[in-house]
Amino acid sequence: MLLLIGSFLVLMIIGIPVAVSMAVASVLYLLVYGVAPDIIVAQRMIAGVESFPLLAVPFFILAGNLMNIAGVTGRIYAFALALVGWMKGGLAQVNIVGSVVFSGMSGTALADAAGIGTIEIKAMRDHGYPVDAAVGVTAASATLGPIFPPSLPFVIYGMMANVSIGALFLAGILPGIVMMLLMMLTVAFFAYRKGWGSDTPFELRKLVRAGLEIVVVLCFPLAVFLMVWAGLSVNLAVGIALFVLVALDWYFDFSAVMALMTPVILIGGMALGWFTPTEAAVAAVLWSLFLGLVRYRTMTLKMLGKVTFDTIETTASVLFIVTAASVFAWLLTVSQAAQLFSDFIFSLTDDKWTFLILVNLLILVVGCFLDTIAAITILVPILLPIVLKFEIDPVHFGVVLTLNLMIGLLTPPIGVVMFVLSRIARISLQRTMKAILPWLVPLIIALLVISFVPAVTLWLPTQLGLVR
Repeated sequence: MLLLIGSFLVLMIIGIPVAVSMAVASVLYLLVYGVAPDIIVAQRMIAGVESFPLLAVPFFILAGNLMNIAGVTGRIYAFALALVGWMKGGLAQVNIVGSVVFSGMSGTALADAAGIGTIEIKAMRDHGYPVDAAVGVTAASATLGPIFPPSLPFVIYGMMANVSIGALFLAGILPGIVMMLLMMLTVAFFAYRKGWGSDTPFELRKLVRAGLEIVVVLCFPLAVFLMVWAGLSVNLAVGIALFVLVALDWYFDFSAVMALMTPVILIGGMALGWFTPTEAAVAAVLWSLFLGLVRYRTMTLKMLGKVTFDTIETTASVLFIVTAASVFAWLLTVSQAAQLFSDFIFSLTDDKWTFLILVNLLILVVGCFLDTIAAITILVPILLPIVLKFEIDPVHFGVVLTLNLMIGLLTPPIGVVMFVLSRIARISLQRTMKAILPWLVPLIIALLVISFVPAVTLWLPTQLGLVR
């Protein structure tokens, strides 16, 4: 165990990529101890990605990339500006609301930061906000991406833990709302302390129009329910509701109705049994193509080609981490590391709340050093048996694990979002870290609420019968 984990840490410290470090450490362990033939590495790597749920990974990445080039990002920003731009610290509030909407399409914090975050930082700068404030709020709001459905980390966790991905998607909605409200309260606090004013004049017409867009989206599932209750088939009811929605969107030229419909279509489709979470990723791609090619007509074949290659590159890097981590996680089990860690935890405490405190601290530290996907694939086989022994719901634990790792994306030395925002804002890493620091407070508060009030996570999936 010391050889396996020690060699991995040494390789990572000297700058070797995480996936390569795990693969080399695994091969070294096999060569020294001979616990299995060398060919087992290739077999375990193939087994690690030979999974139907993992097909969702490239499709969700593609959907997020397509949304970025379809003109949807700008429309989401305009919608959020009309809704909350008139508040004190308006553009900071817009940053948060825009990220909430965009997270319903991207599923990753990186896509959020690099997509809508680029627009938000520039707008806040142009309106006189300190660049540190723009970077801090953008970093915090980017963590919403993997919590609101759809979520790429939830797909990986669901596969590793053998947990319903649909239940995980639903479980992320209320925690995401809690995070959003805490961030908006933080903006209000900074606006009061630093004298930030509103950034757009209050216009009742724009506010009513933005509110009308929300009402239209909320009325969609209600209209489907009423038509089904009246005797129409589900397919016919959805078809009629979609036709009316598209007609209204074309007539009123709404900013973000179609974007807001993305999570409704995905969650509704899974709830109705039309598609699995994996197939929902394909539906997200088709919806993105519809918006870019038909509704907004902003995509070209050249753009599609570039987005496709970008998706291939990102998918390859993600799945390489999964393959290497699957071997590494298997060897952790073989070397009895999981059992030793379990015995160690039970020697410390037999109280599940104390365990949650310890595991939160552990994951926060791990998240500072490991990529999200690698961390999930390594930690789940070790922690899940202990979680089940403490009778903690694995869906609840999945949300806690993911939020911890999202906080890790904002912290050195591996914090990818931190690096991206440093490059976008053209400021030093040290300044970026300092700008992010105050925004860790609402995230830590949200983490405590979500960890110790399981109903926040489990209420929705329980109501729909996905969790007992």
